[in-house]
Amino acid sequence: MTQRLVLASNNAGKLREFGQILGALGFELHAQDEFGVPEAEEPFATFVENALTKARHAARLTGLPALADDSGVCVDALGGAPGVWSARYAGEPKSDAANSARLIADLAAHADKSAYYYCVLVYVRHADDPQPVIADGVWAGEIIEAARGEHGFGYDPHFWLPALGKTAAELSPLEKNTHSHRGQALRALVAKLENTLKTTLT
Repeated sequence: MTQRLVLASNNAGKLREFGQILGALGFELHAQDEFGVPEAEEPFATFVENALTKARHAARLTGLPALADDSGVCVDALGGAPGVWSARYAGEPKSDAANSARLIADLAAHADKSAYYYCVLVYVRHADDPQPVIADGVWAGEIIEAARGEHGFGYDPHFWLPALGKTAAELSPLEKNTHSHRGQALRALVAKLENTLKTTLT
C-alpha cells in the first residue's frame, strides 16, 4: 500500500528528484500546490528550523503527512554563505542565473573555491507531530566560474565534483540521486521511517 505525502515545495526540480526516489519505495508524492498551499515563510537562520516550519505548514493545510527540505550551497571562503539564503541570494524575484552570478562574483577574490551542498529533510505525520523525523546529507565539491551541463537546477552547473570529473548539472538524474545531498538525506530518512514509523507505511 502506498503512503501519500505532500511535499512542502513548489519547486519542480525537487519534486522530480524526490519523486524518483520515493516512488520506487512505495510513496505517492504530491506537490503542495496541488492543494493550493502557498509557500511558507522561511525566517530562520538554520536549515532544520526552516524545514520543520514548512513541513508543519503543509501538513496543517492538507491534513496529510508532509515532507519538507531546506537545502543550499555553503561556500567555505564565504563563511558558509549563501547557506539558507541560497534560493534568494541575489534577491527577489528568485533566479538561478542571478544567484549563480552573484556567487561567482563574491568568490572571484578567493583562491579557495571549496563548497558543499547541504540538505535537511523533515517528515511530520501531522501538523503538531511532537516527534518529527529528521535526516540530512552533505555533498562536497567546488564552485567553478563557467557553467557546464544541462541537468539539475540551482547552482548545479557551477558545482564541480572532482571525483566524478563533472558538474552536478552534467550528471544524469540517476547519477545525481546516487550521489547528491538530497539522495543521501532521502535514503537516511526512509531508513528511519522504516525503523521507527512502520505503522505509517502500511
